[in-house]
Amino acid sequence: MAVKKKILAVDDDAGICQLYESGLPPMGFDVTCAASGKQAQTFLKKELPDLILMDIMMPDIDGITLTREILSQPRTSKIPILIVSGLSDAATLNDALLFGAVDYVVKPLDFDVLKTKIDRILGLK
Repeated sequence: MAVKKKILAVDDDAGICQLYESGLPPMGFDVTCAASGKQAQTFLKKELPDLILMDIMMPDIDGITLTREILSQPRTSKIPILIVSGLSDAATLNDALLFGAVDYVVKPLDFDVLKTKIDRILGLK
């Protein structure tokens, strides 16, 4: 049996976290949800996930700032980050990609699209 890939989902919306925690494990992923940027930072000090699902709009640290910070640290710089956001304007998505995100998915979530993108990203590793 293959080892499940670890995903860190960073989203301040508890409903989205529940979707990840119920929808991704049957697809073969082990999911940890961080409800804030600070929680994500704490998690990353202890563990390195195979992929990060990053919301943009969060109360403490926005997802683009956190993406830039994660990718600037030698220990976490190789973790692919997939932006998942309700914002779909070109400027926001461009910023996300500019600061190192490998791709993005716009909410509301389509799990088929999300799974395809996750599989593609993890296949690149």
